[in-house]
Amino acid sequence: MGELIGLIIFGAIIGALARLFMKGEQPIGVLWTIILGVLGALAGYWITGLVGLDDTKGIDWIRWIVSIVLSIVFISIYLSVRGKKR
Repeated sequence: MGELIGLIIFGAIIGALARLFMKGEQPIGVLWTIILGVLGALAGYWITGLVGLDDTKGIDWIRWIVSIVLSIVFISIYLSVRGKKR
């Protein structure tokens, strides 16, 4: 249960940072920010693990950066799909 809560908190932070670095306004709610942040974090950890960057000392800056970039991609995809429905 603690891992799930940690993942939600981490996803919220990653999603919020991704939205902060994006240009323009992103009309999405807090729930979608957390969901897309969690997806970006999971994908970021998976990709950095594939390339061998999963065993670092201290703060995992590369994982954070990759997670934020992937969250930006996921938010952009979400906004483009959502925009086409309207």
